[in-house]
Amino acid sequence: MANEHKDGFHRRIIEAKGGAMAVLTVIAISIGGLVEIVPMFSAKLGPEHLAGVTPLTPLEVAGRDIYIREGCVTCHSQMIRPTRSEMLRYGEWTRAGEYEYDHPFLLGSRRIGPDLQRVGGKYPDAWHYQHMRDPRSTSPGSIMPTYPWLYGARVDPDEVAATVRTLRKVGVPYSDEVIAGIPQQLRAEGGEIVTSLKAGGFTAEPDEEIIALISYLQRLGKDGTAAIKAGATKASLP
Repeated sequence: MANEHKDGFHRRIIEAKGGAMAVLTVIAISIGGLVEIVPMFSAKLGPEHLAGVTPLTPLEVAGRDIYIREGCVTCHSQMIRPTRSEMLRYGEWTRAGEYEYDHPFLLGSRRIGPDLQRVGGKYPDAWHYQHMRDPRSTSPGSIMPTYPWLYGARVDPDEVAATVRTLRKVGVPYSDEVIAGIPQQLRAEGGEIVTSLKAGGFTAEPDEEIIALISYLQRLGKDGTAAIKAGATKASLP
């Protein structure tokens, strides 16, 4: 005769009783949720602060909106991991404080193209201008598409102001003076890049979308560099 199987405590007391199973399931899920949620409200809200990190300028905000609109985040990450291979290729690993004013975060999850977290200042403005128009002229073998419409489309100051006001609502410290002066700031910032492009043999207008995108790309990775270098010894390469 086969030995009779005796149900254990779990089967007899919990699995066999739907009500008890439901109550214990809710308790287990609640505990797991509290473990993840409570720390968010018991510590300072938002990412850690990193000295030297400031909000984007109006033109950089416009460029970031274009970056998001064109789907750049689907092919380029903005997060360098603290490993030797990452740091050799892209530079110092990124800190949470670098994203303090990012809404939304653009960390990315794919690298069809290279990581862009440290691209700011790596190439001159003229390189970016030509790269967006014909990627293979600057990066042979690139599969990146061209973006000819960026050279004719214009940045709308009202749209930039709307974005800046929205960012202020979620905690980015933009003043009323900054918002009121957005048209002037866009022209001034764009004019600096236009002057730089002339030295490279290119002619552009300060309010073109390509100018805003260049402004944003040239900002990436520049904030907080002094603080990062001061505290980078633990993750430095041998």
